[in-house]
Amino acid sequence: MSCWYNENDPFAAQWLRNLVAAGHIAPGDVDERDMREVGADEIGRYDQCHFFAGIGGWSLALRLAGWPDDRPVWTGSCPCQPFSTAGKRQGGADDRHLWPHWFNLIRECKPAIIFGEQVEAAIGWGWLDAVCADLEAEGYATGAAVLPACSVGAPHIRQRVWFVADADAARCGAGRAGETGDTDRHGSNLQDFAPKGQGHPVERSGVAPWSGLIWLPCSDGKARPTQPGLQPLAHGISGRVGRLRAYGNAIVPQVAAEFIAALS
Repeated sequence: MSCWYNENDPFAAQWLRNLVAAGHIAPGDVDERDMREVGADEIGRYDQCHFFAGIGGWSLALRLAGWPDDRPVWTGSCPCQPFSTAGKRQGGADDRHLWPHWFNLIRECKPAIIFGEQVEAAIGWGWLDAVCADLEAEGYATGAAVLPACSVGAPHIRQRVWFVADADAARCGAGRAGETGDTDRHGSNLQDFAPKGQGHPVERSGVAPWSGLIWLPCSDGKARPTQPGLQPLAHGISGRVGRLRAYGNAIVPQVAAEFIAALS
């Protein structure tokens, strides 16, 4: 077992196990504990660790980008509720602000490469600055970009900030000789993280553009597109609640794959 998945929602955790069993994501163990209960000595034997794993989007994204299942990496999408416009927006005062706890494990285990994601609104709260400052203090080179789902042809915007931390400073950041282009304050070449073109997903992985969109009639008389197979809530069908919550918390793997491929 090369991978460790941490997800404390039982519905999503079982979904992860189903995906592992079907071979859709990397084989590994699913741990349902609160990540604050996890010790560094418990996860050191795994090649890949996926925190806040949801339904395995990061593992799928790594595969789409051509990243082998046994190549070491950590990933995580910290809970967005402290910063999201749909949450209480309590910022660091929210007990779901889990970056400090994840960072403690990063500091102890020193993974070679870390990929992460958060809602764009977190930037305004200083979340990204704090994350990059913490990681750079531990010797990582960091880079970040805001990329939407529609940049790979998805029928919605879903703006997210994506970040990478690499212990090899020569491979990630200002250490790249001979490159030009705008850079952010952390030294990463932003051209490397640009989407490959509106409506053109990761061709190297064989991912096809979104097709077969379903148009949902809405109460305002308009119809709106959604991905095929995504069923909205319906009165009396409570079984869809867990599924839609998992979708809402998930990353768009095709966007993550573009970001990963820019480094790898």
